[in-house]
Order: sequence, then structure tokens, then C-alpha cells
Amino acid sequence: MLKQRITYGIIIVLAVVIAGCSSESNDEPVASVGEKVLYQSKVQEILPKGISTEDSISMSNDYIDKWIKQELLIQKADENLSAQQKDLTAELEEYRNSLIIYKYKNELIKQRMDTLVTEEQIETYYNNNQGNFNLNYSIVKATFVMIPGDLANPELVKGLVADTSPEGLDELRDYCGRYAKKVNISADEWISFQALKNNFPVEVEDDATFLSRKDLYEMNDSNYYYLVSIHDYKLTNDLAPIDFVRNNIKNLILNQRKIRFLKEIEENIYTEGVRKKKFRKYDSKTN
Repeated sequence: MLKQRITYGIIIVLAVVIAGCSSESNDEPVASVGEKVLYQSKVQEILPKGISTEDSISMSNDYIDKWIKQELLIQKADENLSAQQKDLTAELEEYRNSLIIYKYKNELIKQRMDTLVTEEQIETYYNNNQGNFNLNYSIVKATFVMIPGDLANPELVKGLVADTSPEGLDELRDYCGRYAKKVNISADEWISFQALKNNFPVEVEDDATFLSRKDLYEMNDSNYYYLVSIHDYKLTNDLAPIDFVRNNIKNLILNQRKIRFLKEIEENIYTEGVRKKKFRKYDSKTN
């Protein structure tokens, strides 16, 4: 019996796949639960173009099984819930209202809200809210190079890393593009120190001690030569540099502006309703 069911399932799925190859095929059913029927065309809609026959069979079979389980669950719920419990009129109305208000507000935001945030506004927000910008982790501006030991020329690499001019950085990138296994050049960009440490062949026991030297660190293991240059750093709980939190501040300003904008819109609509007598409030004591 089980073997027959498996065989029948494969036949159904193959029928779906074959139907996709023939535009003249009739839309045949592939599964049913009670009076609900799943047709080949519906299964075909979920299959990506150019998919292999094997993948088509797998995806079709999975979709059919999920459809059957869902319809069985719906049927069981329908049998066991009361008419009152199955009345979704209020829920659907509430969902519709929420969705239409959400779309209307988004359209107003796109059309009418000022989304320009100036550098002066960012700096003012930063200076007035510095207590909110303490770092949760150490950050650095650093250059990191990892080169196979048999290809490394330490003196050349140290000279390239030490030159942070635009020309020097271009030369370093060119060299690393040819020889380095891993490289991170962040002379002007803050990155997580932990992310950098994850590449070291040795453990860093204390961030403050390591970073305070702001030196060139050479490391080796059996396969690679490592060079780390710390250009600048901030430790955990230090005040974050403004350029590290600039995008966050911009988003905070826009979010606050959005809240004020939407509140103003609601107040204006209410005022208009009062002026045009669009609503009435009834005294609960009156009929």
C-alpha cells in the first residue's frame, strides 16, 4: 500500500513537470482535500524557469505536501470552531484599516516629509546626546596583511604599510592583490577590533595594552606572515567618534522627524474634521 502511494505521488509530480513543457495540456488536478482542489497550473507557478527535472520534482512534491497539510488543518479548524469564532469580519476590517492607513502615511512621507539631514544637524545631535554614544566594543582604524610565508618580503610590506598617502595605499593594494591571502586596509574607516583580531594567529589578552602601542605588529605561524598597523583606536565605553555613528544619528533624526510629521498629519486631519463637521461625538447619556 505504501509503495503504491509513493508511486502515485511520483506520477502526480511528473505530470506537473510534463505539463510545464506542453502549452496544450489541460489544467489537471494534482491533489484534493474535501472539495478543495490543487491544479497543475498552481504548482507550475512556484517553479523557477530553467530548473532541472530533478529539482522540479522535488519542489513540486514539497509544495503539494504543504498544500495538503494546510488544507487538512483548515478543514479541522473549520469543523471544530464555532460560527462566532469563524466570523472574521471584525479582524479583516481592522486589518484592512491598518493596511490602508499604513500605505497612506508612507505615501505622505515620500511626498511631503523633509528627508535632508545636514552635517550641522548631525553634529548638533551628537554634541547634545554624547551619553548615548559610548562604544560597546573597541574599534580601530588599521591595516592588516596576511601573506603566505614563502612569498612574504617583510621589509617591503612594512614600507608599503607605513606609507598612508593615496599613492602608497594604491601600491599596497596592488601588492596585496598579487600576494596577500587576506587584507584589510582601513586607514580612514573605523572597524571592529574583534573582527580584526579573529584573523590573528595569537591571542590578544588586553585590547588597551595592545592598541596603546599604535605600532607595527609582526606575527608568524607555520604558513603565513602577518603585519598589523594600528592608525587610531577607541576602546569599549569610550565616546564613539562622530564619523563612526554618523549614519545612526541620521536615522535617529529621520525617525524623530517622521514621528513629529505623522503626529502633525493626524492633528491636521482631526482639525479639518472639526472644521468641516465630518464627525459627531454622542453623549453616552443620550439615545
